Amino acid sequence: MTVASGIPTFCQGIQFFADKLPGFEAYGTAPAIAAGERRIVDPTDKSAVYQALLAADALRYLTLQLTASKASGHPGGFASIADAIAGLFMLGYKNVLTEVGHHAPGFYSTMFLDRSLENMDIATVAQMQERFREMHGLLGHLSGYIPGLLNPAGPLGQGQHFAMAAAKLHPGVLFPVTIGDGGIGEPYVMSSFGHFHTSFPEVTNFLPILVWNGFSQEHHSMVSTKSNEDMLAYWRGNGFEKIVLVDAKDYDDANQPGAYVDSTECSPEARMAFTQGVLTAIVQAADSALSGKLTVLIVKQLKGAGVHKRGAKSHNLYPGDTIEKDYIASALRTRSLTPEAWQLVRTNFERAGGGSAAQTAISESEYPLPPLENLPLQEFSLGDKQVATTAMGAIAAAVGRQDPNFIVTNADGNAASGINNINVALKIIHPTTDDTYFQQPSGQVYEPLSEDACAGLAAGLALFGARTLWCSYESFAINGLPIWQTVTQAMAELRHLTPSTVTLFTAGALEQGRNGWTHQRPEIENYFAAMMRNGNIFPLFPCDANGIQVCYEWALGTKNKGVTITASKSPLPIRSTCEQTRAALKDGAFVLQEIPGDRLVVFAVIGDMTLIPTLEAASLLQERGIGSRVVSVVSPRRLYRPSDVAWQSCSEQDSGFLDDVGFGALFDGDALIGVTGGSSAMLEPIMLRSSCPRDTLAWRRGETASSAAQIMAFNGLTAENLAERATVLL
Repeated sequence: MTVASGIPTFCQGIQFFADKLPGFEAYGTAPAIAAGERRIVDPTDKSAVYQALLAADALRYLTLQLTASKASGHPGGFASIADAIAGLFMLGYKNVLTEVGHHAPGFYSTMFLDRSLENMDIATVAQMQERFREMHGLLGHLSGYIPGLLNPAGPLGQGQHFAMAAAKLHPGVLFPVTIGDGGIGEPYVMSSFGHFHTSFPEVTNFLPILVWNGFSQEHHSMVSTKSNEDMLAYWRGNGFEKIVLVDAKDYDDANQPGAYVDSTECSPEARMAFTQGVLTAIVQAADSALSGKLTVLIVKQLKGAGVHKRGAKSHNLYPGDTIEKDYIASALRTRSLTPEAWQLVRTNFERAGGGSAAQTAISESEYPLPPLENLPLQEFSLGDKQVATTAMGAIAAAVGRQDPNFIVTNADGNAASGINNINVALKIIHPTTDDTYFQQPSGQVYEPLSEDACAGLAAGLALFGARTLWCSYESFAINGLPIWQTVTQAMAELRHLTPSTVTLFTAGALEQGRNGWTHQRPEIENYFAAMMRNGNIFPLFPCDANGIQVCYEWALGTKNKGVTITASKSPLPIRSTCEQTRAALKDGAFVLQEIPGDRLVVFAVIGDMTLIPTLEAASLLQERGIGSRVVSVVSPRRLYRPSDVAWQSCSEQDSGFLDDVGFGALFDGDALIGVTGGSSAMLEPIMLRSSCPRDTLAWRRGETASSAAQIMAFNGLTAENLAERATVLL
């Protein structure tokens, strides 16, 4: 505390202090969490209840002042759950996650009070305000950059994946996760809970906390019309055994209208009763979740409780919504604490859980991994026909045998992707044991019929330190990419190492002719082409079964990256050696074939099937006396210029790029043609740097076809067309 004013130093920047707080002399003379303790002892003790109430008001105050300092951000949603967050901390639970990115200012306020933000050199309220929504500061939504916060949070429907992943890796530790009622009406949250619980019934140490406040971002939430009985039935019908509901309406003595009320409008006695109800509910729900029951805690309280506005109008601040506005200043004065109360809340929060979340949260340390030894790479002979995905599957099976936490996820089935050998070795997780389908309860292959659930568990586990592999048809993967992107961005910001999140995309558009455009979505590569500039994203395109093994071996050895491997599930000729792909992982590409001639056409080829018409085109050009060089592009990211990519902003920097001399050796010629069965955007690194006459042939649109050759022909990817384009360029 400062000597001159008696105001704690961390309070510098607080605009309003209370002169006196009713009940403080009776219940605030000593911290409810005693020195050397990790939590309050008795959730019904009046001092503990009173101090939890103070903590909730402190969180509301900070959240509102923080957002008002920039006239930007979202205070209302967090305000309605502040009592539960305060209660969790007072009870020592600091591994708290969220599905709601809009609650970020509230979570920053929580991390400030327990001193986690001091790891970012944020020690005062003034400094927190300076860094809020600023570069290298407190982002508008949660990220991997913030000390003490377990998960990033942006798009709705993601937080539960992180909670379930953390719970699986850390038995006996409770992982509460707040879930907004604005998104609970959507199927992805409940469906992911359902499949996870069926697959891992013993893992119940995650605790969904429904923030049931009646409103979403701009209107009433779609579940606002449900009665309490309906909501209980909803969760019960989705497999939850224990449902604990705390309704602020049951404590209302202010005669507030409607089903949703604000506990801060009640009398001091009613507020104490509500806070005690929240604390006891948390204890009840936590004990249930930790004892093997699938449990949910529901807190029903009006959105915006205790801040400047109520309902959807409390959701965010607009330009001009500053501390000078009367309704904001009035709300801050109402929630203000005395300096002594601020210090009391700070002391409780820093003692809770044994220290700041930045010191104690499971996300703040590297998860121990068993070493991988003697991975079974098999180098096939040139000319052999092999299924690339099957070759990679053999390595994935070996990883699973050596690492019991390794999980493979696939919504459409490994067998359909040529990797049934993974199922044979590791077994599909299923409550019904059936040897015919290689399924059993203790398997390592997670197969919900949801790409969101597949990507969510795989990416979440990787973020928290485990090895995983998400497999998907290229055409369907788009439904799982938002959370994969969220995790890769968080990995770029993390302060410690974690295994890269690795994917295998099989059965690309060229192999899905009979199914037509519904299964032909190679434009997904646009997503990865854009993400390559992030600095830690590496799309890989092995040209055969030798190459895919080397690509996966490399991916397993990387940290904090997003690695996508795209390959066919059809038997294709072996065209390369393992060493050629190892060189390409460093240089981006390798020369597959070179034919001398009077003039030289360079084909930069992404993919495996696309090599078929390209090599035929090289033969046609040879008949005309024109030379060619076929370059297999394995890692396009390596072919960018360093200045094109934000690699320096990544916590685990990868500065590997092919220099100009190496680029010229691969791609200089009299003409250059980029060839891909996917998006032409993936060829951008080459087209940016080449100065010779150039063109691209790429996927245009899907159509039903009888073969890969026919669908390639529909998109202009034929030997004749390639040779003609080359001739025109020359």
